[in-house]
Amino acid sequence: MTRRSLLALAAAMVLSAAPQAGQPVAAPRPPVIPAHTALKYLPLRPVEIPQVGRFTLPNGMKLYLLENHELPLIRGFALVRTGNLFDPPDKVGLAEVTGMVMRTGGTANKTGDELDEQLENMAASVETGIGETAGSVSFSALRENADEVLAVFYDVLTSPEFRQEKTDLAKTQLRSAIARRNDSPGGIAAREVSEILYGKDTPYGWRLEYAHLDRIQRDDLIGFYRRYFFPANITLAVYGDFDTQEMKGKLERLFASWNDQQPPVAPFPAVSAKPAPGIYVARKDDVNQTFFQIGHLGGLLNDKDYPALEVMGDILGGGFNSRLFKEVRTKLGYAYSVGAGWGAEYDHPGLFLVSGSTKSESTIDTLKIVRQEIERLRQAEVSAQELESAKQKVLNSFVFNFDTPSKTLNRLVRYEYYGYPPDFIFQYQKAVAAVTPADVLRVARERLRPAELTFVAVGKPEDFSRPLAALGLPVKDIDLTIPEPKAEAAVEDAGSLQKGREALQRIQTALGGAERLASVRDLEQRAVVTIAASEGPMAGMKVQQTARWIAPSQLRQEQELPFGKMIIYFNGGDGWLSAQQKTGPLPPPVKEQLQGDLFRLLIPLLLSDRDSGRRVNLAEPGVLEISSQDGRHMVRVRFDDATAMLLGRTYKSAALQGAPRDVVETLEDWRDVDGIKLPHKITIEQDGAKFAEVAIESIRLNSGIKPEELSRQP
Repeated sequence: MTRRSLLALAAAMVLSAAPQAGQPVAAPRPPVIPAHTALKYLPLRPVEIPQVGRFTLPNGMKLYLLENHELPLIRGFALVRTGNLFDPPDKVGLAEVTGMVMRTGGTANKTGDELDEQLENMAASVETGIGETAGSVSFSALRENADEVLAVFYDVLTSPEFRQEKTDLAKTQLRSAIARRNDSPGGIAAREVSEILYGKDTPYGWRLEYAHLDRIQRDDLIGFYRRYFFPANITLAVYGDFDTQEMKGKLERLFASWNDQQPPVAPFPAVSAKPAPGIYVARKDDVNQTFFQIGHLGGLLNDKDYPALEVMGDILGGGFNSRLFKEVRTKLGYAYSVGAGWGAEYDHPGLFLVSGSTKSESTIDTLKIVRQEIERLRQAEVSAQELESAKQKVLNSFVFNFDTPSKTLNRLVRYEYYGYPPDFIFQYQKAVAAVTPADVLRVARERLRPAELTFVAVGKPEDFSRPLAALGLPVKDIDLTIPEPKAEAAVEDAGSLQKGREALQRIQTALGGAERLASVRDLEQRAVVTIAASEGPMAGMKVQQTARWIAPSQLRQEQELPFGKMIIYFNGGDGWLSAQQKTGPLPPPVKEQLQGDLFRLLIPLLLSDRDSGRRVNLAEPGVLEISSQDGRHMVRVRFDDATAMLLGRTYKSAALQGAPRDVVETLEDWRDVDGIKLPHKITIEQDGAKFAEVAIESIRLNSGIKPEELSRQP
């Protein structure tokens, strides 16, 4: 089982079997599953390798053709030697975005949406994607439409357009994935253990962040595509209802004009990680379970010991009859699901992992038992019954990779792609069948390394029966903070900073003077916010909003919404939220958003030259960059260079859900309020689309607002 399939299986076991986060976990006592002592295993039908036509096209592309006339379908895929392991360190995600936009961005002849309509009308598909160590472009068609679909497949493979709007959409989708990556505790555990074991500073352990996506541009996608998508770097496999010679001629003609060349692709980087023993804890306070992953580096599929290691993994945690399942779940009732497996990859070590979830209070005991069961495998031979059951399960599972001709073709192509012999399946089957109890004991002693185990636990430490240090290992915290993207700041030096202060002082004078602005101690603003969305539940919604502020950092916002009033209070560090007759602490995303709101509040923003915690830089004529010294906040202030009047603000805003948004505010309808000019109309755009209009009905300055008025809960 590969590393990713193992992680997916572990996650599926946890998510499907475990109660949802936040629900109590009972100590399950499932019915005892009887030992299958009388079960007899019939011999497996031998795997049949079909006759596959192998050719090389004149442009260097390898071609596999497999006829099958059972159904009037033709399918195929191009396997490309590339992968996200070739991402530049500062642009992690480039391969993934390239794989997404190859299809959605359309071709030189048609947009992606036009291709969607064309293919849907034929019940056909053309898809693209790039994973860790391979890229692919695939197609599926009815025989009667095969020529038209092949033409689309050819265009997508050879002339993708990477249109800008689809590039932006792909990046937005990935931003949303980043924003949601801490939603699933089981997903956190699987992600963290993989990154720790492979090394966070290696291509195998790199993590996609907002900043990476911000650096990826359309030209980067085009460059990545051109480097790796050329005929000699591609294997094309086609399967289905056709005549081999006829299809060969058709593909030769189709690809006759595609003769792009590039230097040979370098080998994928080697895994260089070192053991990282210890316990790594990710705090998640909204769960009453602990989700765990335990393991170390595994091995390769062509390792001579892999068959015995896979059998060993199945005995340890491969199913209902495994040792971990019987001990942790059935006997002790500590966990509803637990599993283990020896992970292997084609060309680099996979991961040996034990995964599962348990009640918070039984966390320490569960992890101790896992470690004990790993040690027990290294102390004595497994029983004949355990061995036979595991071997049959491994063999029965593996043959499903070859139960149809199309799966067999897929596997044969991948064997060649990764440099495996064509008869690898038969070597593997023979080796599994020959595994003995002595083999399992030997590989357990040689390859299981209890002293190097990495433990990752996601849960609420206060609910554990004892501190994790009771396991006798160093304990380290995992930071789940998602780094906010930092806007690329303009180059600054002493001259630009001086010009920035001078420009800000001109703006202060134009709006009433610095001293009058500095005299404002409190402010109350009433406004109507009209949501500009053209569709959906918020379309056209009008929200009555009252905001009150006391210098320097107390803020109260009240909004009249269709479902009732919402009130938010924030004092710069903490606060509360009241909605639907319930009041509670501010969620972290709301707190983060409010910190940005305070930083951008107009009057203190205009006095940034008097704040030692801020920098004011003239980015270009008519644009000031005002940023916090710690780099957390930055806003661009646009102004008329001739009159020094403000035009608007541009910034990134933390979102309550999803990725941070690019916000552009246009400030208009300036009126005098107690000698200070303030805007009474604000138009807001988010991510390039109009979001809302704010019509300010009244502004009061220095009305004597008391702190207790803001902090008083309803």
